[in-house]
Parts: sequence; structure tokens; C-alpha cells
Amino acid sequence: MPSRKRMALRPRAKAKAKSAAPSSAPAKSRPRRQSPSAINIQRNARDKLAGKWFEKLVALQARLRAPKGCPWDREQTHESLRKFLIEETYEVLDAMETGDAREFSGELGDLLLQVIFHSILAEEAGKFTISDVIESVHTKMVRRHPHVFGDTKAANSAEVLKNWEQIKASERAEAHGGKKSEALSEGSAASILAGVPRSLPAVLEAYQLTRRASRVGFDWDELAGILDKLDEEKRELQSLIATDKRDLGPAGKRAAGAHLEEEVGDLLFAGVNIARFLGVDPEIALKKANRKFKERFHFMEAAAVSEGKEFANLSRDRKEELWNSAKLAEQKKNLGAKKAVEVGNAR
Repeated sequence: MPSRKRMALRPRAKAKAKSAAPSSAPAKSRPRRQSPSAINIQRNARDKLAGKWFEKLVALQARLRAPKGCPWDREQTHESLRKFLIEETYEVLDAMETGDAREFSGELGDLLLQVIFHSILAEEAGKFTISDVIESVHTKMVRRHPHVFGDTKAANSAEVLKNWEQIKASERAEAHGGKKSEALSEGSAASILAGVPRSLPAVLEAYQLTRRASRVGFDWDELAGILDKLDEEKRELQSLIATDKRDLGPAGKRAAGAHLEEEVGDLLFAGVNIARFLGVDPEIALKKANRKFKERFHFMEAAAVSEGKEFANLSRDRKEELWNSAKLAEQKKNLGAKKAVEVGNAR
């Protein structure tokens, strides 16, 4: 393993670290901003203790990767660790929902370990170190908060987010050696949307696309407009479904299927946009809806078993009755939980 002295950032990272205000603005009009190293932020006992434990954790993971370390850790690569990075992220979200502080803290620690693990693998390959990772995000946060560390004014969160997206777009353009005015085509580094990974799940991608667009003023004025759009997409889908396709040949049926897929996608996109407009994370909201459906379905299956029957063999009417019973049981459970909280708060 190479020595733990700090390695130089790669050229692209350097370019990103040096980017400041939007490149389209004349140099003399750029807001004054202190260099990251000149920022003086007071550190307290909490910060110093965190630094000590972080240092120990980095050293621990490096020891596991070293000769005579852990065989499993020594076998891992960036690729083999991908699934764990995703799993740990979702486990953090699950722990967050439980409200258990100890579990939440533990899962955040597991996620932090993934960052350290990947950084040590990169260090071994001579690419970057954990220090580079930390310095990069520190520099980025200073650069993207000119209203705190510079002369830029931001009266509210909306202005902060608008500035944030403009700075990011400028960073991407400068990192690619181009000007913002050059080729604003799909995937262009200068685009506000360029930083949204295509590999994201579709719901999260739609959320990020509309969220970024809204930050630069491309948004609906009020919820009613998006709801009207949802109704419009629904009518278009209904109209397409009602179209007679019996006389279509193979090519026509394929085209009709593609059109149907497109209209369903438009409907889903509008639903995601509604959630985003209301300040709701659609991925989390859908996860909760999935969990609710799963719990209700388990209730129906258990009810069928208690009757000495298999759920699949029940009539449609009986299944609907059990579904309504599941909803009622859920409402009673939630009401009981609410009363318990109220009693606890009153004590």
C-alpha cells in the first residue's frame, strides 16, 4: 500500500476546485470570495473528537486491507462494493424512519465506512486519498456558498438554490474546458441538467430533473397547473387505449405499444412533478405506499388462512371485503399509536 501522504488531485479535479463564479461574467464583476484554506471556522470539542475517531477508522480500514489483514477486505474492489454502497444507503433510510437514534447512528457509520473503503482502494491505485475526498467537498461547499463566504446576497432558500445550480453549471463547463455558450445540447457539461446521472432509478431521475429546472425558474406557478397537466396526460392515455388496434399489422402494433409506453411515462412524470412541487420526495413516498400495500396484502392472506382458505381461491368480492378490513385495521392501529404518543407527551 502506498504511503499515506496526500496525493495530488487529478487534473479534472483541480479544474473543478478552481472554478468559482459563472464563467460568463466578467472577472471584475465576480463576487469576492475567500479561498477555502483561508476560511476560518471555529472548531469545538465535538469536531476535534470526531476528527480523532475518523482518523482511527481510516487507519483501521487500511489495516484490514494490508498484508496479513482480513482476507475478505483484501479481495474487494470498487465493483464488488457497489451493492453494499446501495444497500447501506437504503438501510440508513429505513433506520431514519424507525426513529431509533442508535440504529440510525449505526447505519450512518456503515455508510461512512463505504466512503472510506472506496477511498483506500483509490489510494492503493494511486488515484486519490480520503484527504482528497474531504478537501474536495470542503472546497466545493465554500465555493457554492458565496452568500456566506463572499459578497453574494441570497435573501431566501430559493435564491440560494438558484445560485447553487448556476455555480454547478459553471463548474461543469470549466471542467470540460468549454464555454457556457458552447453546445447546450443533451448531455452538455454546461447544462443545468448535466449532473443528473442516467443510472438513477427513473422516479429519482425525474425528481432531480424537475427539481433542478425549477431552481432556475422553469416551474409551474401553482399546483393547479400541474394537476391540470396530470388530467391532460390521463385523457391522452385514455384516448390512446380506446383506439381500435385490431386491424394493425406487426409494425403498427409495435408503434402503438411504444406510444402507449410514452403516454404512461408522461403520466408518471407528471405525478413525480406534483410530489416535487409539494416538497415531497417521490421515492420515499412511493416506498411508503409500497410498504402499506404489502402490510394490507399480508393482512388479507392471514385472514384467508384463518378461514381455512387460500387467498388466491377467494372470490373477487371477498378479496375486496378483506382489503377494506385491512384498511380499517390499519386506521385503528394508527389511531392507537397516535393516542399513545399523546399520552406520552402529556406525562
